[in-house]
Formats: sequence, C-alpha cells, structure tokens
Amino acid sequence: MAFSDIGTFLRRWLEVLTATYFAWREARRAHQSVTVACENGRFVVRKLRQDRGSGARNRRPGAAEETRVMAVLAAGARTPGEVTRAARSCLVVFELPADMVVVRRIAVPAQAREFLPGIVRNQLDRLSPWHADQVVHGFDADENEQDATALDVHVLIALRADVARARDELAAIGLAVDRIVARHPAPPSPQSQRREGGVGAPVTLWSRLVDVSPEQHAHACRRVGAGVAAAVAVSLGLSLWAITSAASLGGESEEVAARVRALQRQIQGPASIASLNPSARAWYAKEISPTAAIVLEALSRALPDGAYLTELRLENATLRMIGLANDAPSLIAPLEHSGHLNDVHFFAPTTRGPDGTLFRFNIEARVEPHFKMAEDQP
Repeated sequence: MAFSDIGTFLRRWLEVLTATYFAWREARRAHQSVTVACENGRFVVRKLRQDRGSGARNRRPGAAEETRVMAVLAAGARTPGEVTRAARSCLVVFELPADMVVVRRIAVPAQAREFLPGIVRNQLDRLSPWHADQVVHGFDADENEQDATALDVHVLIALRADVARARDELAAIGLAVDRIVARHPAPPSPQSQRREGGVGAPVTLWSRLVDVSPEQHAHACRRVGAGVAAAVAVSLGLSLWAITSAASLGGESEEVAARVRALQRQIQGPASIASLNPSARAWYAKEISPTAAIVLEALSRALPDGAYLTELRLENATLRMIGLANDAPSLIAPLEHSGHLNDVHFFAPTTRGPDGTLFRFNIEARVEPHFKMAEDQP
C-alpha cells in the first residue's frame, strides 16, 4: 500500500469519526428540546416536558409529553437567562411558519420506501417552484388508506434564504438553532396516530449536523485527529513504561534468584560439594574459607584488656586459642557475641599460670565464612 493510499484511508477514517461525533452530540442534546415558533411577529420559546406520571404502554397521543412556554420574545430582544441555560443543554428547534413552506404530494410504491430520499431528490426540480440549489426540503411518508401497496409522500420545500434569515434572527437574540422543521396540513388518519388536530408531525428541513461548512468540518477533523494522536501517544508512553518496569523487575528477580542459590549452597553445605565441577568447588572453598585478618580483628574487639593470647591456630573453619586471663570463663560470652564465632567452648581444662594470678585457657570455636562476616560488619 502506497503512502498516498494510507493518507487517504486516514482522512476518510477521521471524517467518519467526525461524523459520528456530530451525530452523537446531536443525539445527546435531542433528549430534551427547546422549540421556537414565530407567532404574531414574536418568538415563542417552549420547552418539551416529559409526562412521567403515565406508563409508556398506556400513553395516548399527545399525553406522553407537553410543552411549557418559557418566554415570548420580540425581534432583537434579549434572551432570558433561563432560556439561554436551557439552550446550552437542549436541542434548539425552530418551526418555520406555514406560509414559508410549499407542500407537494406524490405517490410511490410501498417497496420503494428505502429509496425515498433519492426519489424525492430526483423529482425536486419538478416539485419545487424554485431551483433545486435554492431550497431545503424534507418529506414524510405514510401508507395509502385506499391502496396498501402505495405510499403517500408529502414533500415540504422552503427557500434556503428564508431558513438563513430565520437563523440570523434567532442568533441575534442569543439562540443558536440546531434544527429547522415544518409541518404540513393533513387530516387525521387511523393509520397515523402521530398526527393531531389536522396537522402532520414535524418534518426536518435543515439540520446543523448536515449543513456543516467545510471550515467547521476541517476544524472538527483536526480536533478529532489531535485527540486520536494524544490517545496514541499516551498508549505508547504507558506501553514503554510497562516494558521498562518489566525489565527492571526481571533484573531484580535475577539478583534475588542468585542470592537464593547462594543461600541454598550454604544450607546444603559439604554434602553437595562433590556434585560440583572443579571450578565451582574452588569458588565454594574460597567463599567458605575464613580470613585471618578478619578473625584477628574480631578477637581484638572481643577479648578484654586483661586477656592475651600466647598461641592462635586456624585450621579451615576451626579456631583454637591458648592464652592467659584474669577470668577465663568470662571470655566465652564476648566471643560468642562477636558475630564471627560459633560453638565457642573450652577444649582443655583451665589451669593457674606460673605467677599464680592468671589462668591459662584453651578455647575452641567455629569461624563463620568471610562473606557472611562482611555482611555482619556495622
């Protein structure tokens, strides 16, 4: 696929999203509506009020909803605040006066119902007293009472200039029109319960959703495109953050696994040394071998000032100390609490020294591996 094809596809996709956005906005506002009608040279503003007291199945035509007059405004008058607030959240519908609308009636086969927009558009030049590019139109279709295979189609036509003038007059008093409708005279019919009082249901002639200027459409497309681009950027940022976090967690997991393996080797001890290869056995022996410098440092801190050594022997992890002290039994506790020696005990009897004041001691202990000593250092 060429880059031009990709660009065309993206433009059409944005246009579809924009049209969907306009339709959604109008549908949301259409839940409540404000209707404006021109009566005796004044604009009468009414708000549709739902009748919530009756059930949906038991409602009669005209009983399900009624209108409340909100204001009666002269041309150029200031719109009350209540009307302005209602117009922001509701669909503003203007009902074009009957003297500005031309009604034509045509009959078409019932099977052609889905093709009615094209049929009416093709016959507009014949039905309209003006040129087709000068008018707006709408239609309403009902079944023919005498012939069930035919449809009665009422086509309502109005000058585009009259619609634009009505929009400008309403804009001057602070009301932006979303839809312009018209009604056509029609006798009550049992097949059409939505017609009341000899007047047909409102037919849409103009809608802001359909009559969008190229500038407005392009601006809306740019806004939708910016929103999509922002969403994509946020998604990419979250994805990169998730990948980085996963990699960091993976590194920490590997470090924890290495420490677990080291602890397992310590727990297993010499029983598992035979299963290691020569290189691993050498590393293990190096890790568990005590360091003389660390042992001497630990002893210098643990032994009191009144004790000194005459002989020190370190064989693998076994440490033997021979020396003189004022109180030999009191040496066991400091050596055990040093954090470097375990299983501290006398391996020979304690005897009095040559001068008769000091005692000769013989102590044996097990030295912790040097890497564990390093971890225990303050």
